[in-house]
Amino acid sequence: MSAESTNQFSRVIRGVRKYQFEFKHLMVLFLVLVLFQIAILYMNQRSVDTVFLQSQQWYQQDAAERIANLTATSLEMLLESKASTRRFSAPESRQIVQDFNIIFSQQQLDKNVQSVCVLFDDDAGVTAVDNGKDLFAYWISDSAIRRSVSWEEQQAIALYRENRDRLIATEQTMTVVEGHTTFHVFVPFVPRGEYLGTVYMKSTPDLSFLTREMSEMYGRTALVYSGLILASLVAMFLISSRTVRERNRAQQALFEEQSWHLAEQIHHQKETMFAKRIYHTHHKAEKIGGFIKEDLRSMTPETMEEVRERINKYASFVARVIYDMKWYDPPIHTIRGALFSTNVNDVIRFLVENLFQRLPDGRTRVRFDLDLDPALPPVQINEYVLWEVLEPIIQNSLDHGGRDGLVVTIRTRHTSGERRSVLIIEDNGNGIDPVLLERDANGIQKVFHEHSSGGTNGGKEHSGYGCYLAHEIATQRCGWKLEAQLCETGGARFIFEIPH
Repeated sequence: MSAESTNQFSRVIRGVRKYQFEFKHLMVLFLVLVLFQIAILYMNQRSVDTVFLQSQQWYQQDAAERIANLTATSLEMLLESKASTRRFSAPESRQIVQDFNIIFSQQQLDKNVQSVCVLFDDDAGVTAVDNGKDLFAYWISDSAIRRSVSWEEQQAIALYRENRDRLIATEQTMTVVEGHTTFHVFVPFVPRGEYLGTVYMKSTPDLSFLTREMSEMYGRTALVYSGLILASLVAMFLISSRTVRERNRAQQALFEEQSWHLAEQIHHQKETMFAKRIYHTHHKAEKIGGFIKEDLRSMTPETMEEVRERINKYASFVARVIYDMKWYDPPIHTIRGALFSTNVNDVIRFLVENLFQRLPDGRTRVRFDLDLDPALPPVQINEYVLWEVLEPIIQNSLDHGGRDGLVVTIRTRHTSGERRSVLIIEDNGNGIDPVLLERDANGIQKVFHEHSSGGTNGGKEHSGYGCYLAHEIATQRCGWKLEAQLCETGGARFIFEIPH
């Protein structure tokens, strides 16, 4: 094979492989069609054969009976034309015998007629006559005739004896069918109105060539029909393949455009979230930066160690929030693990004493009630990640309390047998809008949605980003549970469930 032929063959193979999936479907359709066509062909063939067989049998029986009736009528008319009382000369006798033989031989010339004879009842039993000489001797000259009969005549005599009573009673033509192609016809022989016997004819008409021709014609028609359907399927395949290719190209273009828009949207959302984190972190860093400056100004030799430790914690917290600002999804080992052992009670005390009770002058003082369980075990969470969880929730109570004399209560409880702890932050302020306590399809309360504000204080606008971050970090990164409730006194309550 030349190189050019090889390249052409390779191109054809690649073209076929491109539509391999569609060709498989086409072959399945074609095989199903062929199986259905075979089943229909078989059923129709059976039906056609049955109809042809019944029609052929009816026609064969009718033809056999017509020939037998004609033979019987001819014999009756010939016998009636001859007077049995007069004596015939030798030439007349030979003429009568010849006429009888002509009648017998004419029927036997038909290829479908196997045997013809006349059956008479006499004292000796049933006599079968199949030639003009014996018939003349038996009917006209009353002479003795031969008694030896052939096998076919014996079969005719046996059938006649079985049906003689019916023939005598009805004096109508009777046909006995052997198989589907052999007909034994008995026609009552009644010259001058007197029943004397029966004309028997055995006929085997063959019309199988008609059935065979019709079956072959139907098979050719089914083959042409299947070929036309196959050609139609191929044409449909070619047309649909071209249409599908055009559709796929359009869908691919649409998908690429949607992917581009989606990527732009995701990028915009990330930029927006990044900006929000920067804005949120800026306020935290600005407030803590003020505390650091204040500590540096007021630091004395006696308080140097205490201030140094406090400033170190402030700086570490600022570093943590800046680190989280850079990472949308920080590594898990920087959040929790066996390397961390944080005392939750100590973190709460530090936040209350060194963040929330260092309020600027002129702001309403807030009272904090701490009810901390000393049996609370440490958690394997980064201390400053815990700051990021608790600080927004406590700040939420301060921002949305909406009243003077606000009391924020923080309790911790540990149940030793259940391997879990509970941290509760509640206040006696205005509480939370009940609508925000409803849950969405994912089971998250609306107060923890990104743009939901946790208070009913309408005098201030808040983005609700703090509660959103606290819930995200607590549930997604620390593995805790966080739920918001209304207190019995009307304030807000946030419950942390901490597994150990």
